[in-house]
Amino acid sequence: MSGAAVGVRVTHRRYVPYSHAHYAGNLVDGAYSLALFGDVATELCIRTDGDEGLFAGYSTVAFHAPVHAGDVLEVTATITRVGTRSRTVDFACHVVCRGTPQVRASAAQVLDPPLLAVSATGTVVVP
Repeated sequence: MSGAAVGVRVTHRRYVPYSHAHYAGNLVDGAYSLALFGDVATELCIRTDGDEGLFAGYSTVAFHAPVHAGDVLEVTATITRVGTRSRTVDFACHVVCRGTPQVRASAAQVLDPPLLAVSATGTVVVP
């Protein structure tokens, strides 16, 4: 029996290493956040349906703010609709900490409030 219900949420946190920077200013590409959405969706499916599930696609993706190497990201997946085999999931990627190399090489700060970097809605399918 499925444990999937509207409102079920899973959260991951991840440090963005400098080896993932692709652009000037240590910017990270948007695909980085989308990969994290896939990871958090996998755990969501395992927790609710006992299966890793399959990602069927995104209906919306919006990039709100840049992600930089040295950021700490908080990524959430929340079920917003439950079908027989499909689940609609809202995703959010927030920057919760950001490096401040202008202060000194290893300096960083907690962002309060966190900065919304990417949001999306997608569909996962479970057997």
